[in-house]
Amino acid sequence: MASKKILQLIQVEEKRQEETIDLIASENYVSKAVREALGSVFVNKYAEGYPNARYYRGNQFADELENAVKKQALELFEAGPDWQVNVQAYSGTPANLAVYHALIPIGGTIMGMKLSMGGHLSHGHSVSVSGKLWEQVSYGVDKETQRLDYKKIHSLAESASPDIIVAGASAYSRQIDFSAFREIADKTSSLLLVDMSHIAGLVAAGLHPSPFPHADIIMTTTHKTLRGPRAALIFSRETFAKKIDKAVFPGLQGGPHLNQIAAVGQALEEAKQDDFTEYAEQVLKNADTLASALAEDDWRIVSGGTDNHLLLVDTLSKNVSGKRAAQLLEKVGIVTNKNSLPYDKRPPTDPSGIRLGTPAVTTRGMKEAEMIETAEIITAVLGGSDTNAKEHVEKICEKFPVYN
Repeated sequence: MASKKILQLIQVEEKRQEETIDLIASENYVSKAVREALGSVFVNKYAEGYPNARYYRGNQFADELENAVKKQALELFEAGPDWQVNVQAYSGTPANLAVYHALIPIGGTIMGMKLSMGGHLSHGHSVSVSGKLWEQVSYGVDKETQRLDYKKIHSLAESASPDIIVAGASAYSRQIDFSAFREIADKTSSLLLVDMSHIAGLVAAGLHPSPFPHADIIMTTTHKTLRGPRAALIFSRETFAKKIDKAVFPGLQGGPHLNQIAAVGQALEEAKQDDFTEYAEQVLKNADTLASALAEDDWRIVSGGTDNHLLLVDTLSKNVSGKRAAQLLEKVGIVTNKNSLPYDKRPPTDPSGIRLGTPAVTTRGMKEAEMIETAEIITAVLGGSDTNAKEHVEKICEKFPVYN
């Protein structure tokens, strides 16, 4: 018997998604085929272990599934013959922890981007277990340009001698120079982990430089620009693959979520298609248009713009805190997240800005015209002249249903 409460919550959440403009950079809408795979009969099967080495019987099709998805992942990103991939990680943070657990001694040093300047909790931040079991040395962005300064990062790495350098971010709007990070890692005898969670779809589409020629290990979630379910992939050079597999299972996890792996496989197949490249191109156009339109309305855009799918807006420059801005926008149907800005003097619970992203709205079919409209609404709402903003948002959403 179906739970009336759960069914009701699913229905109201579906309605909420249909009626809001989602500008959260780490969210997207999966296809119906991905949803079907996620809800498939693979949800019933326990497959502890790896293909041909399971602890339970009845896994012949689980083995075939896992091997097929591994092949899809390596092919999509054109990884060379010396690369392997683990598809069992439940999500991004556990995947990063698996890499550290496999390759870095407890108490060793992780060098990652500072959280307040665009990094991620799992890159060694003190509130995360990644910062409790390992030491973190954090790099940031230049105070003037608000971009990565590779010379300063190099100098910091030479002083700290980290065991591993993490290149990647969750709130950085510029392209990352992976070759520069490779050079730094080589000169400091450090491993190089690239966390490409946010930009994976752009890399797959050939619209962001690939980290594969430069990294030792690459981790990505699959639910952002890659437009898949919430899951993660860990790519590694063959020399590290067995250690990482052991760190994932039995080190940190039990049996894999086969339904999740099936949904990842469906998303990877979709990302191989020509229309996905067109989608990724539009993601970039939309982000650039949104940033430009907001700048024309005198909003300060961190680093002056964007090269990828996201942008940071300094709302405090117009006397609105990031928390208040996110609250005001949600009231009219625009969903964002408050976000610290580089060298922010305010706490992360109520920072100076918001982060905006275009993966989800682009999936709905919105283009440059809608980004300009959205910028106008944002300016009106945060400026206090939002008399018909909610109705405006609803009209835009009606034109672009999430699921036809």
